[in-house]
Amino acid sequence: MLMRRRTLLAATAAATVASPAMAQNYPRRAVQLVVAFPAGGSTDVGARILAAAAEKDLGQTITVVNKAGAGGQIGFTEVARARPDGYTLGFLNLPAVNTIILDPERKATFNVDSFIPIVNQVLDPGLIWVKGDSPYKTLADLVDAAKKAPGKISACATGILSDDHLAILMVQEVAKCEFRIVHFDGGAQQITGVLGGHVDCAFDNVGGVFKRVQSGEVRGLAVTDVERSKFLPQVPCTKELGMPTVISSSTRGVGAPKGTPADVVKVVETAFLKAIQSPEMLQKMDAVGLALKPMVGAEYAKYYADTQAQAKKYTEWALKQR
Repeated sequence: MLMRRRTLLAATAAATVASPAMAQNYPRRAVQLVVAFPAGGSTDVGARILAAAAEKDLGQTITVVNKAGAGGQIGFTEVARARPDGYTLGFLNLPAVNTIILDPERKATFNVDSFIPIVNQVLDPGLIWVKGDSPYKTLADLVDAAKKAPGKISACATGILSDDHLAILMVQEVAKCEFRIVHFDGGAQQITGVLGGHVDCAFDNVGGVFKRVQSGEVRGLAVTDVERSKFLPQVPCTKELGMPTVISSSTRGVGAPKGTPADVVKVVETAFLKAIQSPEMLQKMDAVGLALKPMVGAEYAKYYADTQAQAKKYTEWALKQR
């Protein structure tokens, strides 16, 4: 019995020593970055720009893998279940992660502590938009139509209780109107739906369609923020349109499964933050309409916790609207 106990203690000690050793040698092979939304959307675009830049300093290939479905739940679940060794990282979309956790009907297998938020890349304000030749020239036009025909004007979002969905509910509450809400898995499907004439309007984010707005293919009606976007200065914000409480955005950053060694997390943070702060990153992100908002360490952890608290309020409210 004594010998078996000594053997167990020795094995435990060896495992304890092995973790820092692994971290010191990290990474020794390619790293996978899971994106919980389809290819072609603004989340995917930003992730691919970041991966290409960060792999230079990480010293290994970073492969972006799209695991779309259920408003991000499929991809987030895969990250939460991954081995915590730094070789599977995930793009964390807030408040999507938070609302999935908080919605009991989703039966998420992960919780707020299942991820380590490492470094945030983007804060992308919401955008309400329609097809370029839509009869709705302004947000007031759209809202008036929804008031006159409750449940007839269709508005699409990127998943149940996504930031887009919450923005629709906010507008409905403030404007006392009712949309027919359609849920897609990502921004690319929204574009197909609206441009194809299947959906009347989209609640999306600036980065998803800003080039299409500039070309006139789609028309931006409002940015759901307290100020206009630098990418779409001609589009009014909800605050100036008399809807100061309709504020919605999506933040996206890199996280790891709970239990990932602190030394590995630090290596990831250093490489990705350097990439985010580079002039090359700013130039590429400006080109696709994505606003950088770097956060690491305690600041990002606090933002993650604060978003969870805010999402609790909105999720409870949204669930009552079902």
